[in-house]
Amino acid sequence: MTMSKRELQELLTVERFGRASAYDAEWVVANEMGPNALWLAEWLCEVMDLQPGMRVLDMGCGKALSSIFLAREFGVQVWATDLWIPAAENWRRVREAGLEDRVFPIHAEARALPYADEFFDAVVSLDSYHYYGTDVHYLEFHMLKLLKRGGQIGIVSPASPQEVPHPRPDHLDEEWHWVQSVAWWRRHWERCRGLEVRSCEAVPDGWEYWVRWLEMMLASGRENRPGESADELAQLRADQGRYLGFVRMIAERK
Repeated sequence: MTMSKRELQELLTVERFGRASAYDAEWVVANEMGPNALWLAEWLCEVMDLQPGMRVLDMGCGKALSSIFLAREFGVQVWATDLWIPAAENWRRVREAGLEDRVFPIHAEARALPYADEFFDAVVSLDSYHYYGTDVHYLEFHMLKLLKRGGQIGIVSPASPQEVPHPRPDHLDEEWHWVQSVAWWRRHWERCRGLEVRSCEAVPDGWEYWVRWLEMMLASGRENRPGESADELAQLRADQGRYLGFVRMIAERK
């Protein structure tokens, strides 16, 4: 049975995420594309310094929920950039949010970004960087040049708190072949000579909130991919945070 709007709002009101809990739960659920984008954004902004008026690139923004959140909560201007979601679709959500002067949807591929060098004060990527940023040359050749000197780049992406053994543990499907460790991500960024890593850590209790989000989605009756989500939830429960969680990393352009 699909729960009522009020029940859904109560379910998604989580003390840990005071800012995200203020958003319409039906809107968040209807536009989900994985782990709760507003929770990830709130996690990142605990350690990232965003000031009103900054120009921010939200790379791999999906349906622009995180872009709307950043603009509304921190007064920044956001270029909501995604390959999979048409800019016109995201523009509709931006207009409905009343943020036409602060969120600008762009349809672009991560290696063909249509921006001027040193245009952005900050770059964020939430649950998307692992799709395009594992290339050792990506930061130096495609991303870093867009960031002002002294500007910050921050990500929250799925990652393992420890090195993942090979072969992978039996409770994890092959679909997790791309998951790297938190330490791997630090080493990966430290190879870029123009970047200084400020912090890199496993998000505290990240896997538990991932489980909680999937449980909420399935309980709501609004899950778009219930079979896949149920399988993912079972593996997360079996894993208990050993190899599945999130990395939160902040770095500065030298």
